[in-house]
Amino acid sequence: MNITLLRRFVALADEDVHFPRAATALGIPLASLRSSIDKLEAEIGHPLVTRTQGGLALTGAGTLLLEEARREIAAAPAPAAKPAVPAGGKAKASKGKGRAPSVKGQPKPFKKRQGR
Repeated sequence: MNITLLRRFVALADEDVHFPRAATALGIPLASLRSSIDKLEAEIGHPLVTRTQGGLALTGAGTLLLEEARREIAAAPAPAAKPAVPAGGKAKASKGKGRAPSVKGQPKPFKKRQGR
């Protein structure tokens, strides 16, 4: 099983099976969390979350997987740190001749006068 899918499932269970809170806690879009849970359910072959009158709840298979997922996450090595992105952005292309400061009342340099 993919450790990322398991981490997302455990985060969902820790947030009382509340998808929006779990997505916010993980810092991922809600749709990504839902698709991750769907992939995990397809891989296991059983539904992990079911809708009840009080909201969503873990199924029996979900509870069993939660215990197994916590063990696997604890045994897995820590994720590698992301490389630091250098500050700054893209360099902008020059406009050619540059821009001269405009003087009030004077026509803009290199601008043709528009006829009527």
